[in-house]
This record gives sequence, C-alpha cells and structure tokens, in this order.
Amino acid sequence: MYLTLSNLDVRYAGQPCPAVRGVSLGLPAGSIGVLIGPSGCGKTTLLRAVAGLASVEGGEVQLGGACVSCPGHDVAPEDRRIGMVFQDYALFPHLSAGRNIAFGLHGMARTAQAERVAQVLSLVGLPGSEARYPHELSGGQQQRVALARALAPRPKLMLLDEPFSNLDVELRERLAQEMRGILKAAGATALFVTHDQLEAFAIGDWIGVMHEGRLHQWDDAYTVYHRPATRFVANFIGHGVFAPAKLEQSPNGVAVRTALGTLENLTDCPLPSYYDNGECDVLLRADDIVHDDASPVQARVLRKAFRGSEFLYTLELANGLQVQAHVPSHHDHAIGEWIGVRVQADHVVTFAREVDPAAA
Repeated sequence: MYLTLSNLDVRYAGQPCPAVRGVSLGLPAGSIGVLIGPSGCGKTTLLRAVAGLASVEGGEVQLGGACVSCPGHDVAPEDRRIGMVFQDYALFPHLSAGRNIAFGLHGMARTAQAERVAQVLSLVGLPGSEARYPHELSGGQQQRVALARALAPRPKLMLLDEPFSNLDVELRERLAQEMRGILKAAGATALFVTHDQLEAFAIGDWIGVMHEGRLHQWDDAYTVYHRPATRFVANFIGHGVFAPAKLEQSPNGVAVRTALGTLENLTDCPLPSYYDNGECDVLLRADDIVHDDASPVQARVLRKAFRGSEFLYTLELANGLQVQAHVPSHHDHAIGEWIGVRVQADHVVTFAREVDPAAA
C-alpha cells in the first residue's frame, strides 16, 4: 500500500474525545480514495493528519513505506511531498495562472518551469492559459488551475478537501468525473474528502464512510452500497429504510418474510439461526421496490420528488411502514393515491432487530 494508516488517533487540544479514533486503511499507488460522512465526522481532520497539519496522538501514517506521523515523530508538512487542493482554491489573485502553478517549482530552471507549467495546464484541459489571471477564469477553471498547481511538483500524494463545494451542482458532477480522468492520467495517488455521495462514487476507487471519528467501512463503491458493513453505512449511503423481517428455512434455501411479501431464491442471506427466532431488520433500498399494478401489496404515495427520468416516491403501507421507490417518471401518481408495489432483490442486507426505545 502506498498510503497506510494504522490505528490512527487524532485529538485537538482541550477536547476530551479524539476527533479521529482507531482509523486504519490502505490506499494502493495510483488509486483514488474518498472519505465521506456527515459534518463533524472527522474526515477533514484525518486529511489534515495525513498532511502533517494535525498532530497524531496514537497510531501511524506511512507514505511510500516510510513513517511520516506517529507519536513523537512528525515529518514536516513541506517535506512530505504532498499536494493539496482546497475548496477555496487558494490562488494568488495578483499572479497569472502560469505563475500560480510555478510558485511551487522552486529550484527549477526557468525553461524547465515553463515546460512543466505547460504540461499540467494541458493535463487539466487549459492549454495556453498561462497569462490569464484568476478573475478572468470561471470557478471550474480556477479549480483546474489549483489542481494543476498541486500536481506540478509531482507530489507523492494528492489531498483534496471538498474542492467542488463552491461550484453549482451540474458543474460539480461534470468536474468530478473529469478530475478522476486527470488524476488517473497523472498517475497520482489521491485522498479526497466530500459530503456528496455522487461525487464519491464518480471519483473513488475506494470509499471510506466515517461517523463520529471512526471509519465504518473502507471498500469499493459497489460493496459499500450493496454490502454495507454497519447499520450506519446502510442508512447513510443511498435511499433506503429498515423493515422488520423474519428469516425462515424453505425448500429453496432461506425465505425472508416482510410486509411487502416474501423473498426467496436469494444469492446471499444469513441462516435463520443467526438471529433470535430469525427476526431481523432488512435493508430495502429505493431500487429494491418496484411499482407493479398487479401486486396485491398496496402503498399510499406520501411524497414524490421529480428527477427527470424518474420519481423518488415515499410510500406508506397499510401497517404504517414507509419505504422509498424509484419509479419511471411517466408513472405520475398523485399524492394520496394507492399503488401496487413489490420487492425485487437477489440478495438482502440484514441487521439485528432494532428496538424503538419509546416502545420499550
């Protein structure tokens, strides 16, 4: 692994609890990792610790096989050869794009500097923009210049802290995909922080989900979505709800009985004996719920959000259970209307039954 974090703890002075607790992960060379989680979960603190801007209380940060942070030993940030891109771009307004990029190329001959500036500007899709000033560039172009400046010294690692948060949604989605291409073309190893799941999935080879200072899961996007390691990850990623279910042995393996019907012929499901009396909660995502007029299970439309090609419906069953469903937008049902639904899934994600404290 090119970047390795081992049982990392980071605590700010005067704070009783660590901001980052026991985080371990490995990022291969040339890969892009993304940290995602709610505000205050510790993802930016973790990034700062990797950069050397936050002191490590316990554990270790290794970069390229060498320790750069552990208790009593810290390599200075400027000696770690790490490139950083921030959400505010941090460009010098009085310097042209070319001089902004060349700022970190100390000790390089002027001709070599000019060649490297031209290389990275071409890499980020802004060839020939050396003489333009930040105020002459759009927000997306300024972000590209900031990325070019960070890439120019050929850093060992790129750290990006919510670099698109100041951009509009459409530009963010497009630039996220383009930035992945730029980082891959540069052969860069990168760790990226965002609060936007679409950005995370668009950019990351590895996704880390954090909550209250802990890393709940570090995996590829498909696994994080379809095989969440904890109940928090299951609840945080995507649209979904937890529905009471009962696991039973059947001739076809294990059957999962829910208020929306019984699921069988599943490729991945625990045995009924895994839970007391086979009772558990099953995760039902919006893409697991299918609108089917022929289904005997009916649900009332509580809310709907138009998303162009589809609606995201919030539905309520007769027993009060609420679920969400992606429905093609030509199925435009009114609020309060009852529609048929069924579950369509080839595997299920289950967790121990969670008891409502108010009902206890």
